[in-house]
Amino acid sequence: MQTTLRTETIERTLRPWGWYETISEVPGNKIKRIGVHPGQQLSLQKHHQRAEHWVVTEGIARVTLDDRQFDLRPGEYCDIAIGQVHRLANLTDGPVEIVEVQFGSYLGEDDIVRLQDDYGRN
Repeated sequence: MQTTLRTETIERTLRPWGWYETISEVPGNKIKRIGVHPGQQLSLQKHHQRAEHWVVTEGIARVTLDDRQFDLRPGEYCDIAIGQVHRLANLTDGPVEIVEVQFGSYLGEDDIVRLQDDYGRN
């Protein structure tokens, strides 16, 4: 049996609300690690071409799915369907991190429809 070790440099992309790192991307799915700074939140958004699965790895994440809001703790998760309105927020004074797994035929960053954004982005 032969073992291959693959080493890569993972880039952190900074955003006004925190950061994300793309861990893996292959046709049909992408895996990201996302960190949300205390008191910050991502835009209220939806996607036309991808579904997402979020797993909290650190902190308490406030999740908005359509008209519901709930908190997730480490090890807890939620699924976001294609077209479903969603938001990730950190209402605490500590860090929040999740792992996001995206599924779909197109996974580009331009498949974000922002419905509300604290930072004035479209």
